[in-house]
Amino acid sequence: MVEHEPEPKNFAPKVPVQLDPPKNDPISQEELAKCDGTDPNRPTYVAIKGVVFDVSRNPAYGTSGQYHVFAGKDPSRALASSSLKPEDCVSEWSDLEEKEKTVLDEWFTFFSKRYNIVGKVAGAKNT
Repeated sequence: MVEHEPEPKNFAPKVPVQLDPPKNDPISQEELAKCDGTDPNRPTYVAIKGVVFDVSRNPAYGTSGQYHVFAGKDPSRALASSSLKPEDCVSEWSDLEEKEKTVLDEWFTFFSKRYNIVGKVAGAKNT
């Protein structure tokens, strides 16, 4: 097993990423679900706290990737609890403990420094 140095708390990527200005376009749950990495003609999206990130360029979210379970969903609860279980890949996270909410906030920061924000989940209540 390879040991990895812990990433600095500012979550900056090792290789700088040029990001587009964030978009605020509404993306329906149905559209988000279609962007799950299985259709090569569609982007791959992951939402966190209702904010949709385009993770298309990271093969980890593709059909054979280790994080494919998150693609096309808002897996906020799973990220907060460090779970890869499909049943945890839901957007509801308000009932989590503070420690898990902090982890979720850290994931949001991590994603926001690496992936373009392409919109918000339409009707998302847990943002």
